[in-house]
Amino acid sequence: MNRKTLIHSSALVLLTLISSNLYAQRQVLDKVVAIVDEGVVLQSELDARIVEVRANAAGGEQPLPPANELRTQLIESLVVENLQVQLASRMGIRYDDDTINSVMGNIAEQNNLSFDDYVATLESAGRYISTREQIRRELVLRDLQRGMVNRRINITDQEIDNFLNSEMGRVSMAPDYFVSQTLIPVGEDEPAEVIAAKEQFAQQMLTAINNGTPFDQVREVAQRAAATAPPTSFPVNGGELGWRKADGLPSLFVDIVPTMKAGEVRGPIRSPNGFHLVKLVEVRGALNSLVKQTHARHILISTNEIRTEDQAKALAQTLHDRIEAGEDFAAIARQNSDDSASVVAGGDMGWANEGGMPPDFETVINELDADDLSEPFKTSYGWHVAQVLERREQDLSRQFSRQQAENTLRSRKFDVELQNWLIEIREQAYVKISPPSVAGNP
Repeated sequence: MNRKTLIHSSALVLLTLISSNLYAQRQVLDKVVAIVDEGVVLQSELDARIVEVRANAAGGEQPLPPANELRTQLIESLVVENLQVQLASRMGIRYDDDTINSVMGNIAEQNNLSFDDYVATLESAGRYISTREQIRRELVLRDLQRGMVNRRINITDQEIDNFLNSEMGRVSMAPDYFVSQTLIPVGEDEPAEVIAAKEQFAQQMLTAINNGTPFDQVREVAQRAAATAPPTSFPVNGGELGWRKADGLPSLFVDIVPTMKAGEVRGPIRSPNGFHLVKLVEVRGALNSLVKQTHARHILISTNEIRTEDQAKALAQTLHDRIEAGEDFAAIARQNSDDSASVVAGGDMGWANEGGMPPDFETVINELDADDLSEPFKTSYGWHVAQVLERREQDLSRQFSRQQAENTLRSRKFDVELQNWLIEIREQAYVKISPPSVAGNP
């Protein structure tokens, strides 16, 4: 063997050894523990999930299963997640970085942190990237599950009727009240003149509230005065009672709060403890649902490649003047409006609930009386000429109650149907799990 051949052979041996070492290192860094249709579950994913489960179980009363059993359970969980991620990808369900940033901002706020501080905390723990991807995955899986499972759930009219007529239905459909109160305490042995003065003080607080001072602010001012200027000011207690059903309210308020409107304040109400001012902050699930509705029509002139902002405004003004001069609104709308949703109907938008229109459009509509024609105005969609045809209050109590009942029944069925769906997609998938002796037994 000549020198050139020897060098070539030695180089091949060296390259083979290097390649073998690199391959071995890659195998140590990560391994496939399961093949799932077109995807895989990696050893690193399994290890991370084991660490997470053990951390959550630390100090808990429920012991973890043996290592082999835990491994099997977690691999199965990761397999089902992987199947869902693949399905979501095929369906085009995804979340961009701006949405993830928004979610992380909410999490930071809930933990009394700024967004930058929250990110810095995650980065220092080496969890920034993994947290972002975990949030992204959870959002994707949530949307996928809602879409796939809700279409499998059918709620019949008879089920809704039965639920509304049941005792459980009546309880769950009862409205919830968010109440705040202020109390001026009265002692058992206080003189009549002191009690009268406290009642007058409570009445003064109510007057300030009715004159526009916020309920909580009046209480806070009174509390500061009691702390800094006794005995000329009286002690004041109170705060929010939170969301409660009527039967969960203090007995003093049980008959009062359900008769109040949101934002209303009543008092002073005498009890053995003193004088109360009570505010109904908000009601949800109320069955007396009178909704303000507006029937309007409009013409939209939008800008485009051949129409500038000034030209759009000028055209809107021209159309406005033609309508003012007596031409038919509907005919002009059909010929000129850029709103594809209403152009065929002559610009008629139908009945819209209060709050159901774009805010900048609804602001102008709310200033019009019936039959009024607006001046041309601009929104984010373009230039408009609008007219209010009618206004009314519609009782949607029955629709709201039935919708709420359907949502309750759907929520009850969701978890069971979700598990059925997960079992189905698992049974239909190709899954090959590596045994511990091959994939490693963490």
